[in-house]
Amino acid sequence: MKAFKYFTVILLAGITVTSCAPTETGFQIDETKIKATYTQGETVNPAIANPNNLKIDSVAFALNNKRLGSTKGNAAFSFPLNEEKLGYQELIATVYSEGKPTADTTRLELVSKIQPKFLKYTIVNTYPHDITSYTQGLQFYNGVLYEGTGQYGESKLLRTDFKTGKADLNVNLHPKYFGEGITVLNGKVYQLTWQETTGFVYDVTNFKKLKEFQYDKQIEGWGLTNDGTNLYQSDGSEKIYTLDPETLKITGSINVYSLDSKVKELNELEWVDGKIYSNVYQQKAIVVIDPKTGAVEGVLDLSGLETKITKLPDTDVLNGIAYNPATKTFFVTGKNWDKLFEIKITE
Repeated sequence: MKAFKYFTVILLAGITVTSCAPTETGFQIDETKIKATYTQGETVNPAIANPNNLKIDSVAFALNNKRLGSTKGNAAFSFPLNEEKLGYQELIATVYSEGKPTADTTRLELVSKIQPKFLKYTIVNTYPHDITSYTQGLQFYNGVLYEGTGQYGESKLLRTDFKTGKADLNVNLHPKYFGEGITVLNGKVYQLTWQETTGFVYDVTNFKKLKEFQYDKQIEGWGLTNDGTNLYQSDGSEKIYTLDPETLKITGSINVYSLDSKVKELNELEWVDGKIYSNVYQQKAIVVIDPKTGAVEGVLDLSGLETKITKLPDTDVLNGIAYNPATKTFFVTGKNWDKLFEIKITE
């Protein structure tokens, strides 16, 4: 529990509710009736402040532009938070008085109620890893390990024999690109770049470049994974975006929370049995995320692995998660580490 408390402390975030300035009529959402944070399943009971005692015909409520319902006059209203994703929710109240509408907006934060489990691991095998590889992405595909690396002038995509650490196929990125996360889906390798808002798609058999694409919005590229249908991208924040693998357009997103704390700097991603496993940059930890809500369900402290590697001048932080379904084990490493660890994760 001590390690988990440490982990949550370093991930603290905190914003409460915001609201518009008072309207001419004085109608406002009563902030004293809105809590700073809610958890899924809780009920919100908004009320309208009417300091001028004007007649209210009705009030219509909406959450994130989705209509919730309305009341006659200024009657009591409530709604549950059951299906919303974690993060900030925009509540809009439109007050009708003498046929004229007045709208007010406030924001509430939906956080996780899931107590993350503290996970453990055992080392199954230790293999050599290329110390020149600044690991950004790692994935098994059809029993073969693929790796994407970073640094300007050194970024590459590799197909590697994980037992020897030797690559039998590689492609170098142009020096202007800083390589980031990779994933393999339907015979194609997708690779991100860091701040260049550019990605690449290759044929997995020969690394022939099939496509170059621009990000759908101005975000950084960090981690990348897939669920067999969609791609998932992290950008160094608490967000994970869902992408269409054909158009590379963003189709949705989640905000990742550990209880009431945002988990920022999500890095390398791996999809395993319906969950997203993510490195947290510089935290020597992996978090297990529910991709439907963004709730962290488990935390794995891997700080002990650093005692088992050779500390070289370029040795950097833990990064890289690959799951091998054939052995049901995880392979993890770090940036310029000299070892690749095969581990088994348990509760």
